[in-house]
Amino acid sequence: MKFITTWSVPQGTFNAAVARFLETGGTPPEGVKMLGRWHGMNGQGFAISESSDPKAMYRWLAQWSDLLPLTVTPCLEDGDAGEVMASLPKR
Repeated sequence: MKFITTWSVPQGTFNAAVARFLETGGTPPEGVKMLGRWHGMNGQGFAISESSDPKAMYRWLAQWSDLLPLTVTPCLEDGDAGEVMASLPKR
């Protein structure tokens, strides 16, 4: 399953978050494949990842939860979402 993870970097944890990112690269643990990550100039960012192991996803997020507010949303690609939408009853 694919996930969208969003975060923001509060001013109070900025230096610690930068230090941890530079030290670790923000690499996910085994069981999570990061497909891409983008950093906004406003202190917000998002990553697209893939995993079939919810514990591995939780482990990755727990590594950052002391510094960053995180939101994780399971997601579908267009083709899969389109199939679901096409199956909905017509109104």
